[in-house]
This record gives sequence, C-alpha cells and structure tokens, in this order.
Amino acid sequence: MDDVTRGARAIVLCPDIRGQAYVIDAAERLEEACGLALAIGVVVEDARIIPVRTVRPNTLFGSGQVEQIATDCELHEVELVIVDGALSPIQQRNLEEKLKRKVIDRTGLILEIFGERAATAEGRLQVELAHLDYQQSRLVRSWTHLERQRGGFGFLGGPGETQIEADRRMIRQRMARLRKELEQVRKTRTLHRARRGRAPWPVIALVGYTNAGKSTLFNRLTGADVMAEDLLFATLDPTMRAIELPGIEKAILSDTVGF
Repeated sequence: MDDVTRGARAIVLCPDIRGQAYVIDAAERLEEACGLALAIGVVVEDARIIPVRTVRPNTLFGSGQVEQIATDCELHEVELVIVDGALSPIQQRNLEEKLKRKVIDRTGLILEIFGERAATAEGRLQVELAHLDYQQSRLVRSWTHLERQRGGFGFLGGPGETQIEADRRMIRQRMARLRKELEQVRKTRTLHRARRGRAPWPVIALVGYTNAGKSTLFNRLTGADVMAEDLLFATLDPTMRAIELPGIEKAILSDTVGF
C-alpha cells in the first residue's frame, strides 16, 4: 500500500449500467463500495450513482459525465477516484488522463485491501501474485502526469515502450518466482491438512459474507483475540482453534475469509 491511496481524499462512483443485471441495487452497491474504501483508510468526500445508458469503450462514462466528475474532483479537492465496477486498462488510463487523478476500479480496491491485510506467508504470496497479474495488463504507454507508483504492489508506468517492456519483463520474472514459492507453501499445507485429516476431531468452519460477524463469534466461542472490526474483509487469513462441545471431547473451529 502506498501513500497515494492510504489517507487519500476520494470520490466513489457506482456505475448503474442499463440492461445489466445486478444482484443488489445501486444504492447498496454504492454503500458497499464506500465501506471498501473506508477499510483501507480512504476519506470518502463524495459518493454517487452514475446512470450509464451506453458503455463507452474508451471511458465507460459519457463525455458530459466525465466532465462533471472532473469538476467534482476539483470541487472536493480529491486525489483518488474509485469506480465500483470493472474498468478495462484503456478506460482506466483515459479516465486518469482526463481527470488528472489516480483511478482504481473495484478489483484494484479489493486487491489493495488484501495486500494490506494478508498476514500469512501464503496469503501474502497469493495477493502479490494476483496484484501483479492484474497490474501487467495495465502497463500502457504515455502516462504523462502519472509518473508514480500505482497501488500497493504497483510498478511505474513511465513513458516509452522500452520502460514498459522492462516493467513487463520484471513482472513476469517476479510472478514466476512467486509461483515457485507458492508451490512449496502448498506442499507444506497439504502435509498439514493430511495430518489434521487423521485426527479424530471434527472441523467446523464459520462461513458467510464479509463483515457478517464471523470473527466476533469465533472469538466468543474460543476465547481467541482474532481481529474483529466493523470493516469489510477484516479477516484474510483463516484461523483455527480447539473448542469443547457437548458430547464431543474436542472440535476444531475455523474462522474463514468472507465472501
């Protein structure tokens, strides 16, 4: 996580695209997006739903909407624009050029949260690998005003094809090393899982949506001190503790990552 994002003043935008089916309505999606922003210490200065009749391949939003967003960015003196949806690399680049601000989409925002919260070796490796995979598609030429890092595991997107290719090569090499490290971690985890499988005790997993209270319940049942806060994705690494249940000598309770 870098200081461009943490503590930044931001506008949160929730595109409501005509004809696209959503699981929850726009107001709920906007509220959740603001919760994700707050989870990494972003100061939300403004948040709004933007109706999108036709998706513009270059900017997602219409030209008039982009101009209004730019005006609002100046009005609220924000340095970050969060779009609660998926942006293509071209859309992200063009919005950054037009708004003169850092722009991240929902995937980028969640990866920032994961990068900050992952505590175990495997969790950190998985998050960095996912972030690099996401980032390499966003290395495009001519960043002009954005001569800086883009996100928790970001790389400079400087002007010129030579620098971009060097960045891509560096990312590919790092991803190859991470995959090797992950494979070793997974082998170790498989051995541990096999050992637990031979134990005579049942394993109980707490499963549910992020911020539903799984960690709070886990702490109450086990006496543990797992991080339990009113934040989305507060828990990113599974934790296991032994508990006693009526009629059972011992059971293993697992606190899991939320959906």
